[in-house]
Amino acid sequence: MSRFKSDFLRTLDERGFLHQLSDESGLDALFQKEVVTAYIGYDPTASSLHVGHLTQIMMLHWLQETGHRPLSLMGGGTGMVGDPSFKEEARKLMTVETIEENIASIKRCFANYLDYDKPGNAALMVNNAEWLRPLNYLEFLRDVGRHFSVNRMLSFDSVKTRLDREQSLSFLEFNYMILQAYDFVELAKRYDCRLQMGGSDQWGNIVNGIDLGHRMGTQQLYALTSPLLTTSSGAKMGKSASGAIWLNAELLPVYDFWQYWRNTEDADVGRFLKLFTTLPMDEIARLTALGGAEINEAKKTLATEVTAILHGRAAAEAAAETARKTFEEGGASSSLPTVSISDEGKWFYGRSAGEIALATNLFPSKSELRRKIEQRGLKINDEAIVDAKQIIAWSNTYQDSGAFKVQLGKKIFLVKRA
Repeated sequence: MSRFKSDFLRTLDERGFLHQLSDESGLDALFQKEVVTAYIGYDPTASSLHVGHLTQIMMLHWLQETGHRPLSLMGGGTGMVGDPSFKEEARKLMTVETIEENIASIKRCFANYLDYDKPGNAALMVNNAEWLRPLNYLEFLRDVGRHFSVNRMLSFDSVKTRLDREQSLSFLEFNYMILQAYDFVELAKRYDCRLQMGGSDQWGNIVNGIDLGHRMGTQQLYALTSPLLTTSSGAKMGKSASGAIWLNAELLPVYDFWQYWRNTEDADVGRFLKLFTTLPMDEIARLTALGGAEINEAKKTLATEVTAILHGRAAAEAAAETARKTFEEGGASSSLPTVSISDEGKWFYGRSAGEIALATNLFPSKSELRRKIEQRGLKINDEAIVDAKQIIAWSNTYQDSGAFKVQLGKKIFLVKRA
């Protein structure tokens, strides 16, 4: 039985989102008493968020589902500095134009998880550039900077880690925690925002904001963090062998996104169903209890449900059907990721297996391609490749589809003529 009385904290608790709370009883009471506005910040370091951000996005989703107001803060201001927390080196500085383009691209993702028109507790999206870019530096130092102790700032793990490794920490980066704390104060004043949420690595920065709010006369503010999420084998969420698992479909095809979740380790299925789907807890318990080969059905459900929230039910079911036809019937669906290559100079005639495989970008290097071939990990047209120099004629395309079916584990591409 949950130790919380409020629907929101009880939901987060039973689904495994909670790591730290700044005032457990006070925050629980606040959620029972009124509609609470809470925020999570996202710096636009790329044109899309990735799977590593999904835990926090789902926290905002459940906030709204339980009757409260989620606020997604876009870092149009802080993105010009870059969060140094636990980074080995400074982020590359972005132009204002790049930041704005990234924000516009990221915004499209949030509408799949939050309702910005919901009566009573419509979600908000705010850009901290509104108050950070116009700041007068001297006034900011006098009114805000005076509340920060350099001694205390140096004690934070996010700073100590860099300094202990004798890695440079610029004055620009050192200011980031002050700007983030100031964001919390501004949101409290402008939107009556009482809670900041984030990953466990943000605890120090969030507590800084609570302390600054106290010194600058806001109402009591609160902090809530989720645990750092890794797979059972220790891999960090959001990355795969072939790169980041992006949320925007133009950077990662829906089929690849579905396959990422289908390939979840057995030990992670129950945990991921709680965190990343909206399935009822009793249904999650049933799926988690499946053993042996049946666990694959739970993985398919996980993949379809996570994909449906982000890309829509129709796209998720299409990805599931593509996988079924490909792996259970041996077919090559037209919805598989496709690489089209110009046939100028008769590219497809007399090309080697290695050249065809490299065209898919599944391999970061020729040496990695050779290694996969040695491990019997590469198939072309359902035949295991044993030699990268093996010639595959155009007349041998997959089931007369006019394409080569290139398979690496669960990754499948069709290589076609342009």
